[in-house]
Amino acid sequence: MAVSVHKNQTQSTRAWTLTANPHEIQRWRQAVAEALRRWGASREAIDLACLGVSELLSNVIKHVDDPRCRLRVRRVGERIVVQLIDRSPTPPSFEAPDWDSESGRGLWMLREMCAQFGWEKVPSQLGAKCVWFSCALTNKVER
Repeated sequence: MAVSVHKNQTQSTRAWTLTANPHEIQRWRQAVAEALRRWGASREAIDLACLGVSELLSNVIKHVDDPRCRLRVRRVGERIVVQLIDRSPTPPSFEAPDWDSESGRGLWMLREMCAQFGWEKVPSQLGAKCVWFSCALTNKVER
């Protein structure tokens, strides 16, 4: 387990360099949840962020040859932004899933649940990309 917490963290940013591993996804969900709790996030926002962390890390494990990545969560005003930088240039697939398949729905569902969702190439790291999503800090589920 290779992990480093970046020393330049602020009260509004938490970031970790890690090696994606299926046995440690819960650990990263808890780390993100703790950061969001400190920022006063709603239960719904924390749950959505944790779901997203699981999905993004699972995709690194499943689709990226090099599991080293960087997870970052930021508070930007009244929004939460979760970013995962991996070492693959391959864009994520956001197509409507095959509902009869055992997998392949996670990113599509996350995109539908978040206020914003996207990806971009990371110019400073050849062959890297950042997949990100955001939601309101006090995201409430409409009933």
